[in-house]
Amino acid sequence: MSTSIHSPAAEAAPRPEGFQRVAAALQRLGHGAAPLWLEVAARTSQEAADALGVSLGQIAKSVVFRRLADDRAVLVIASGDRRVDEQRLSSLAGPVGRADAQFVRSRTGFAIGGVSPVGLLGEPTLLLDRELQRFDQIWAAAGHPNGVFRLTPQDLLRLTGAPWADVVGAAGPPGAPKGEQRKAQPEGAPLNASPHGPVPSPCINVCRMDAATGWCEGCLRTLPEIAAWGGLPDEDKRAVWRALPARRIAFGRRHPARAAASGADRP
Repeated sequence: MSTSIHSPAAEAAPRPEGFQRVAAALQRLGHGAAPLWLEVAARTSQEAADALGVSLGQIAKSVVFRRLADDRAVLVIASGDRRVDEQRLSSLAGPVGRADAQFVRSRTGFAIGGVSPVGLLGEPTLLLDRELQRFDQIWAAAGHPNGVFRLTPQDLLRLTGAPWADVVGAAGPPGAPKGEQRKAQPEGAPLNASPHGPVPSPCINVCRMDAATGWCEGCLRTLPEIAAWGGLPDEDKRAVWRALPARRIAFGRRHPARAAASGADRP
């Protein structure tokens, strides 16, 4: 099966400086998951979620503000399905305003769409959205719109040393985010759908990789399959779906307790 990912950074051809800086920072900080390079640029949270085939909320988006008192950058790492509440943020960091592209690059060393929580060139005030703690695993930008890396909320806390804060309001745009609608996806649905229709992601909002099999415990995809999802042809996506029943059986045999809890051993 073909993929559209030039997987981990260590195996890739030379990449842009920002991506390499994040890769070096993660290695220096002892983070086990190297950043991944996507064939498709993901400049928004929705684009990143679509490319990875995960829930919108699992995207740890970087939102930069300009503090009015001293022109310092305030960087919020927020859940992709939430909006940063400027009033709440101002009560914690001081009055803020929106930042333009030049300000973002000059204060962080990254362009909008690639601002990473690590490898920053400046020293912004950094706050972490508590809503990210809803998920076992999340994905953050890796210095370029094509770069992402996988981590847990606990990893984010350790890597940044920043505090958790209540900085968001209600869920983002009206209507349930696309990823949130996939939780109870019927197993055979995409294979029985029209061959000309879009193939949905198997993501069920459980994103935790099993070391023994190399599969996500929730959707049973491999990390390269997750990272490449947005750029895969529909036939390749259907091939992944066809492989899932056999993986579900194998996972259930290897981990009967976890399979029973997650439903991975369902026929």
